[in-house]
Amino acid sequence: MGYEGYSLLAVQQDGALVTATVNAPPINIITMDLFGELARLAAELEADPSALVFVLKSADPDFFLAHFDVEALIALADAPTPPTEASNAYHDMCHRFRTMDKVTIAQIEGRVGGGGAELSMNFDMRFGVMGKTVINQMEVPIGILPGGTGTQNLPRLVGRARAMEIILGGIDVDAETAERWGWLNRALPADQIDAHVDALARRIASFPAQAVRLAKQSVDNARMPIAEGCAAEAALFQQLLFSDPARAAMRRFMALGGQTREGELRVAEISAAVARP
Repeated sequence: MGYEGYSLLAVQQDGALVTATVNAPPINIITMDLFGELARLAAELEADPSALVFVLKSADPDFFLAHFDVEALIALADAPTPPTEASNAYHDMCHRFRTMDKVTIAQIEGRVGGGGAELSMNFDMRFGVMGKTVINQMEVPIGILPGGTGTQNLPRLVGRARAMEIILGGIDVDAETAERWGWLNRALPADQIDAHVDALARRIASFPAQAVRLAKQSVDNARMPIAEGCAAEAALFQQLLFSDPARAAMRRFMALGGQTREGELRVAEISAAVARP
């Protein structure tokens, strides 16, 4: 796919890796235009069989994604007739990023708040910068509540009490705290985040695609009761085990020194080499 026609997102594809960089000055507010481009990108990514890993980052080192455009919310609130649509378009976009059979990674180098924070909660992984990344849910102080999946996803990420502190307090949460609470995978030095995320994304993109897709699906099944989740895991494992890509990858692993004493001491290195010719 070409991923063309975007003006607020710079989208690039390199094999199975797709990267989008938000560039919506002055502070990457989620206007209706930016929302439209993000929603369109989510739909295109979901439908692209060649994409396996997606990274979202920002051209602005101080802002990843700010909150949803408050002026647009005021206009909606002032409308003579409230909208009656049963489905929430913002929820639909977030659900796409969360459930698509791609690995989604948010590279959050500056502030992220409101709807931007909610969108990133739906990504599979989030990485931030020590002393730079700050998250904030600013909805309750302005009389509303997080309406873009935040009240549902945040307790699952950080626990109920911490979600209450973030949402009801409208506080800034620094990168180190966000990492400790589980909102960020890692808080990295500013000069290391780009290389770390790129290396991880390319590593995952090099692995057998069906194994990556079904492993994500199996992890998401952890929301089931454990017996149901384990039964689903067993079925997915069987599906992969008897596939040609799995047989080839396992043989390659053994040829590279897997299951030897020396090889197992560097198993992550061997695993990365399995996909290389």
